[in-house]
This record gives sequence, C-alpha cells and structure tokens, in this order.
Amino acid sequence: MPREKPSLKARALRYLAAREHSRQELARKLAQHADEGDDIEAVLDWLQAQKFLSEERFAESLVNRRAARYGSARIVSELRSHGLDDSTVASMKSGLLAGESERAWEVWSRKFGRPAADAAGLSKQIRFLQQRSFSHSSIQSVLRRAKRLNDDISDDISE
Repeated sequence: MPREKPSLKARALRYLAAREHSRQELARKLAQHADEGDDIEAVLDWLQAQKFLSEERFAESLVNRRAARYGSARIVSELRSHGLDDSTVASMKSGLLAGESERAWEVWSRKFGRPAADAAGLSKQIRFLQQRSFSHSSIQSVLRRAKRLNDDISDDISE
C-alpha cells in the first residue's frame, strides 16, 4: 500500500522543526509540494498565528549562525534577501554593528593569528576580511590591534 503524502502543514512543521525559516523561504519550499487548490498562504498564516513561524526568531537564528564568520554587511544583505521587513533588519543591524570590530578580530585571529610580515601578506589579510564583508573601520581596527600585539611581543623579546 503506497504511503500517503504529507500535508503542507505537516511538511511545514517538519521544516520548522529542523531550523527556523523565513516566511518567503518556507513558501518557496512548500510550493514545490503544493497541489492545485492548496492554499500556501493560509498554512503560513496559521503557522504564524500559532507562533511556529516567526520572522524575528528567524532573523536572530540567521544572525547567530553567521555572525562568527561574516561582517554586518553580508548578514544584513542575507536578511533582506529572505524578505524580512525593514524594522526587523534594522534592529538586527544595530546589534551587529556594535560588535563588528570584535568579531572581525576573532575571525582574523583564527585565520592568521599574527600580523603580516610584508605588504603582500598584509594585502592578503585585508582582502580576506573584505571578502567576509567586514567594514573598513573594523578592518583598520583589527590591523591596529594586531600591530600593537606585535609591538608588545617584540618589546618582550628584546628585554
């Protein structure tokens, strides 16, 4: 006997059990399984009314997953690509900007750990942080901090 295919609501709950989804993302996934006459918007409205689907939770989840690796610009761009409203994006952006220099330092430290010895190495480090979408001011902050660290180490060695 063939298995009955799950309803859109069951599929949506299964997707949401795995991780948070934006409304737009979940609608796209459910559309692949919808039959003629299925009302995806009604399912999404029900999920939001029952608090199974939350744009704020999705935004927080995405920020938590990405913040340790990427700069604010990339994360904000990804939030916008998921169709989140401007107020949600703005609230997430303000939190991201506040700690961006420290996050950039942690990313730089994991990858390099010490200042570049020459101009080519410095360019490589700058490009790496730019590709991760860290702001110019955060990159400059990392480079200044790395130089101070290097100067402190040099002072300790020479003493």
